[in-house]
Formats: sequence, C-alpha cells, structure tokens
Amino acid sequence: MKNADLTDLKGKDLVAALDFRKLPKVLLHEHLDGGLRPSTVIELARENGYTGLPTEDAGELAAWFHRGAQRGNLPEYLEGFAHTCGVMQTEEALERVAYEFMEDMKEDGVVYAEVRFAPLLHTEGGLTQDEAVRAALAGLRRGEKDFGVKWGLIICALRHLNTSLEAAELAIRWREAGVVGFDLAGGESGFPPKKHVDAFHAIQRANFHITIHAGEAFGVESIWQALQYCGAHRLGHATRLRDDMEVQSDGSLKLGSLAQYVLDRRVPLEMCLYSNLHTGACHDLAQHPFGLFFRNGFRVCLNTDDRLMSDTTMTKETILAAELFDLSLADVEKLNLNAIKSAFAPFDKRIDIIFNSIKPGYAALRGE
Repeated sequence: MKNADLTDLKGKDLVAALDFRKLPKVLLHEHLDGGLRPSTVIELARENGYTGLPTEDAGELAAWFHRGAQRGNLPEYLEGFAHTCGVMQTEEALERVAYEFMEDMKEDGVVYAEVRFAPLLHTEGGLTQDEAVRAALAGLRRGEKDFGVKWGLIICALRHLNTSLEAAELAIRWREAGVVGFDLAGGESGFPPKKHVDAFHAIQRANFHITIHAGEAFGVESIWQALQYCGAHRLGHATRLRDDMEVQSDGSLKLGSLAQYVLDRRVPLEMCLYSNLHTGACHDLAQHPFGLFFRNGFRVCLNTDDRLMSDTTMTKETILAAELFDLSLADVEKLNLNAIKSAFAPFDKRIDIIFNSIKPGYAALRGE
C-alpha cells in the first residue's frame, strides 16, 4: 500500500495497514510503580529480600497482576502496588525501574513521557523522600542518554494522608533537576481534592504545574474541586465529566457549566482506556466517554496509567482507540499533538518535539 493511501483509512483498516508501535507517541499519565517488568519484580525481590510475591515465575506473576487489577473497582486495582512498591525500596531498585521505563518507552514509539510516583511509598527501607526522587531522576537521565526519549517526573501526594504539603515542597525542591509537576493520587471516594488545598496553593505560588486524579472513582464534584479549589492544569481520567453532558435526541450535545468550562479552557484530559475498564470507571470500552469527548473537541490524549497492572502499552491503547472510535491517521496525530501541547515540559522542548519528532513522523507516513 502506498503511504498516501493511509490518509483514507480509518479504524480497523488503519490498524491493519500500519505498525502502530512505530508511530510517534506522547505519554502523560503513567505510574512508575505500575509499569515494572514482571522479571524485574522477581529479581528485585530476590536482591532485596522481599518475600511477599505470589510466584517467582515471570509469566505467572504477570497473569497474577493482570487478574488482580481487573476486578472492576479502584481499591482492588491498587492492591498489586503493595508488591511493586515492596521491591522498590532502594536507590538501586528505583534507578533500575526508571531506566527500564525509558527503554520500554523507546520500544513503544514514545518520544516524550511523563511518569509519576509517590516518593513516600519508597521510604520503608530507610530512604528519605529526597533520595527516592534522586534515584528515579538518575534512572530517567541515564535512560534518555541511552534511548533518546525525552521525559519529565511528576511527584504524587496521596489523598488519604495529610502529607500533601510536604510532597508539594518536595516537588518544588527538585524542579530544576527534572521534576515537572505535582499530582494527587490514590483512592478517590471519601478523599476530596479540597482537603489538600494548602499543597496546591504552594504549587501555585511557585508557578508550578498541577495534574490531579479526578472523576475516575468519584463524580463531577471531584473534577470541579480539582479545577476550582486546587487549580489543576490537567485532569487524570475525568471519565465522570460525562455526567455533566447530555446527548440530545437530534444527536447534539448539551453541556453543563463544568463541561463547558473544561472545553472552553482547553483543560487536558489524561484518558486511560484499559485502566478505566479495569477500575470500573468505565463498564464498556465501546461506551467509554473518550469517543464523545474527542468528537466534540475536548483536549483528550491517550495514556497507559499502569502498564503492568492493565497489561497495556501506548501502542495497545492507540490501536484500541483507533478500532473502537474509527480514528484516522490524522486523528492519532492530533491526539499526540494534544498531549505534547499539554505536557509540563518547557515551551521550547515541546516545540522541538512537535516539529522534529511528531509532525515529521506522521508526514513521512503520509508520503509528504
């Protein structure tokens, strides 16, 4: 097939004609402790004396993580992180996981990736949070040198704890070394974003970047608080924004005031298709609000969330979206342009990636 013919293809026909792994992609929402290689989990457990794994066979362990994560609710989805965090309690382990993340990104066609973690979860073996951040940054820098992928690190606070201000100050302290933003993660129900407003005010006063998990396991109120109390620049998941929209009998979309605000202000929505199915944020992938959001001009992008738990990659997420929502090559390019425009990287780096990686990559596929 001639490259020019690709512009006429959509959905499954496009998937059949292209090696999606080679498409330039941008990833904004992935958890460092949710994307380990099963073999690495086993090796780190042996090295560090961690005895909690259900099996030491890599294939069986991968299947165990996948089964455990796919029970339809967020609390059970999060249970597997006890094991990944359990083996990430040394500087060497954190640096290795971060380095392997970068290698995996290269193999997946990702040209820019933001990865996030909560340093507090990696202090059980005696590390300080600063040491945990330093180790992760070292792995990311070494990975960029070897694999050429650009990156940023996001520091997560945990919404069920009262340590978010400390996490915010940690993020600010390391911003010159590669930390690009601040997030609030963890079980959503019962832990509203506004409880952490002091942390977000500290980030705002430092002219820094905010993304918040909101509207995944709780409703529109969580999204509203993330934006209007906490000043979020991006929203993680935000599937429940669908609740502030109504499809009319003529097919037109009636937006509530919050959905209209998100659309008008171009608030980026970090969507994670497979993960949303596994956590119960979406009960049917064909009905995932991604399609409705994308068709109506919301700034959405595709992400993996937790590659190990959800057995996914950016290639898989992109193929799934293309097949379910009949995407064209131009649509896939737009999703990645949405992502890089919404990245927390400095402006000049975003421009460089747009014009030297993404646009040339898709132009070559079109035969331009």
